[in-house]
Amino acid sequence: MATDAVSARRSHRIGRLFIYGSLIGLAAFYLMPLWVMIVTSLKSLDEIYAGSFIGPPQALTFEAWRKAWGEACIGTACNGLRPYFVNSLLMVIPAVGLSTAIGAINGYILTKWRFPGANFVFGMLLFGCFLPFQAVILPMAQVLGRLNLSGSIAGLVLVHTVYGISFTTLFFRNYFIGIPDELTRAAQIDGAGFFRIFFSVMLPTALPIIVVSCIWQFTQIWNDFLFGVSFTAGTSSPVTVALNNIVNVTMGRKQYNVDMAAAMIAALPTLIVYVVAGRFFVRGLTAGAVKG
Repeated sequence: MATDAVSARRSHRIGRLFIYGSLIGLAAFYLMPLWVMIVTSLKSLDEIYAGSFIGPPQALTFEAWRKAWGEACIGTACNGLRPYFVNSLLMVIPAVGLSTAIGAINGYILTKWRFPGANFVFGMLLFGCFLPFQAVILPMAQVLGRLNLSGSIAGLVLVHTVYGISFTTLFFRNYFIGIPDELTRAAQIDGAGFFRIFFSVMLPTALPIIVVSCIWQFTQIWNDFLFGVSFTAGTSSPVTVALNNIVNVTMGRKQYNVDMAAAMIAALPTLIVYVVAGRFFVRGLTAGAVKG
């Protein structure tokens, strides 16, 4: 019996070592591109051409980051990513707020103030989740032209808000459907109206799904390239378009360190959001974002 117990513990230990070893190996493989980006951005150009991309820097320098932020050439202007980074912030903050707010109200109406045809309306909104970006470029361009918003950050805010409503409505509808209707009925008996119930009863319970919606929209909007390159130009472009222009502009030797630093700068906001709020994103999904 003792021998069997020792053998079982040994097999269990070997199994755990295999599992953890496999996970560590896969994580290292998956994170290798990030490692290459970081170490390359911290090397001088001479060291890059003389050595390898994978090895750590022999002489640590942040010169490439400084150039990518304030000096890299984008077209004929050599102002770096800084103004375009600000453009993305001016675009993503209102777009996330508006699409989340509208989605919350839509989900509230579709679950607690149901009306004839509510399922059909939800089905049409759900259909919007499956529309590819390419399918809406032409109608969006026509609408922006009629509103005199073509080539502006405000136009991009409108585009991303409209495109994101389908997703945020899905999130909030599937979350609110799990909240008992008795809560809203009790509030109505106490004299609460539409907005009082929404702000005092529904929203306080919806913090997990608000986080999910904000993270989803933030990453989708910040990382978008197609809408940015289609609906803006010049100094109104978001950071993803500017990053593409930096990488494709070569003067003399290819500035690999500047390109990698620029890519890291463009990716930092989404990395920070997932590191800080990633666990809340998972909690929100399990709390109802994929139910219903």
